[in-house]
Amino acid sequence: MTTSPAIANPRDTYKRQKSTRSNFELYGWVFMRASGVILLVLIFGHLFVNLMVGEGVNAIDFAFVGGKWTSPFWQTWDLVMLWLAMIHGTNGVRTIINDYAERDLTRLWLKIALYTAFVVVTVLGTLVIFTFSPCPVDAPAELLPSVCTA
Repeated sequence: MTTSPAIANPRDTYKRQKSTRSNFELYGWVFMRASGVILLVLIFGHLFVNLMVGEGVNAIDFAFVGGKWTSPFWQTWDLVMLWLAMIHGTNGVRTIINDYAERDLTRLWLKIALYTAFVVVTVLGTLVIFTFSPCPVDAPAELLPSVCTA
């Protein structure tokens, strides 16, 4: 005869088991909510300045972007938007991979591809923001934006 484990008394107070798991998923969930709100402000601010202020969409060209990126404020704005969007999106896709990739090896390779894409896009985007020069040295003066001194 086998003995079944004793059933706990339902009137006993609940005693939480010591967990060895981390709170990484909780922090990821909180980050997604907070970064989503911040991204809404950043993206709609970006769209408003680019599409509504001044001449609107007709003014967007090399000179417009060059003029914006001569300001540390707009460099920082676009950098924060890039980094938050990339981390937010990568965390979301990581969650989808964890939910839908059934085999461990498939999950591993998908995450390697995801993290590689994250690093490449984030590094290249950051380099573009900080190394962009709206005033190339040998460019004809009539092609330079107004922020450049010929």
